[in-house]
Amino acid sequence: MLEKFRAAKRPEIEKLMALAESGGLPPPLPGPRPSFSGAVLARAVAGKRAAVIAEYKRASPSRGDINLGLSPDDVARTYAENGAACISVLTEEAYFKGSLGYLDAIARAAPGMPLLRKDFLIHPLQVAQTAAHPASALLLIVRMLDDTALADMLRVTYDLGLEAVVEVFDDKDLDRAEVHGAHIIQVNNRDLNTLTVDLTVSERLAARKRPGRIWIAASGISRPDQAARMARLGFDAVLVGASIMAGTDPGATLAGLVQAETNEARP
Repeated sequence: MLEKFRAAKRPEIEKLMALAESGGLPPPLPGPRPSFSGAVLARAVAGKRAAVIAEYKRASPSRGDINLGLSPDDVARTYAENGAACISVLTEEAYFKGSLGYLDAIARAAPGMPLLRKDFLIHPLQVAQTAAHPASALLLIVRMLDDTALADMLRVTYDLGLEAVVEVFDDKDLDRAEVHGAHIIQVNNRDLNTLTVDLTVSERLAARKRPGRIWIAASGISRPDQAARMARLGFDAVLVGASIMAGTDPGATLAGLVQAETNEARP
């Protein structure tokens, strides 16, 4: 599946390379950006409550169309009003029906809210492209990058004033993320080959969390008791998209996740 995503990004990278050669690549936005890590830590309560990174996710390969009727403006206001620490924005077009323009729309509708660009980023010019939009952080998937590329992508990300959310699926991925000094680790519970979800992936890897690192659990979290379970394991945040977007009342669903505490959880 990751190779399909990689192939889908080639035309985008070729366009960015042509823009860079012609001097037409947009410059980074000026000024400081809202702190992604700061917002997570401000909402998390160690061992008791996980901050919620709510995602604007219109479609996915595993679920198809989720809710194409929810505009980025409406979602931004709903998420801000119901306690999201940050908003993750799917910008990948081919498989997730996303757009870079959603970053701009959500930033206008929820000023001051840290935004995460979630996409398949494999070239430094995609980092530069991100910096031209109001994102505070971007996603880097360890297994899509060799060691040289991962180090380069992290360097460019930090140089441009962005934070990197480094996604891992297993111990091997985590080893590589640690070697390269990743500060924010996201554990994805979804097997991208079978598209199945297993929360025990987060349970197993949580024992390896190091002090001073921010950890996020992603995929398969849809209920308050699951969010509380991740907090109990030591995760600082959970990233939730489809279950919020697909519900009849996204605001209420988000509020329930935000308020979840470990003393409310059930095995």
